[in-house]
Amino acid sequence: MKRSTKEIIQWLLFLLPYFYLYIIWNSLADQVPTHFNLSGHADNYSSKTSLLYVPSGMGIFIYVLMLLIPFLDPKKKIQMMGGTYVNFRMMMTFFFSLLAVYCLYMTKEGQIKNPGYVVALIGLMIAMMGNYFQALRPNYFIGLRSPWTLESETVWKKTHLVGGRVWMAGGILICILSLAISNIRILMIPVAVILAIITFFHFIYSYMEFKNEKKLTNQ
Repeated sequence: MKRSTKEIIQWLLFLLPYFYLYIIWNSLADQVPTHFNLSGHADNYSSKTSLLYVPSGMGIFIYVLMLLIPFLDPKKKIQMMGGTYVNFRMMMTFFFSLLAVYCLYMTKEGQIKNPGYVVALIGLMIAMMGNYFQALRPNYFIGLRSPWTLESETVWKKTHLVGGRVWMAGGILICILSLAISNIRILMIPVAVILAIITFFHFIYSYMEFKNEKKLTNQ
């Protein structure tokens, strides 16, 4: 697929929430629910015009942010990734646009009938990110960054290979749990544990690999 085609697909993706909002606009009250508690019931309301910015604008924000990041990279490492980064951008735009549509749907319904679906969507994003992490080159903006991965390209590669698989496994496990556990309060306990593990794993792993690399260098 050509890069220009991928860009057009991303434009369509971040415009998707606005298309859905246009369809449901006349059915919305002037004040709509914009926040929900863990039970899925609305606990805060705002003007429906606020939907034009949040959540509808999430896809545009992510698209523009990731479009600008390569120009901010001082070593131009991200630009060297070529199609890998373009695919990563498309994946992130897809996820946040899909999340925006689901948020708009919840607003229209006035409640979250199954909060676990939101958690499953987040788990899916984590798994997809873990898959792409394994192909990322060293850079200052995206990936499993730590003082040790940024110091050594070898440590970066090893950390992203192993850490990416940990993220994939964690994301898949979150998806499974969100579909198996209907009580959102109980569900959030193992999800919080999984998020803590995948968040801090690469710090510990990259530190250990960096120390091992230093030992081999000094021998």
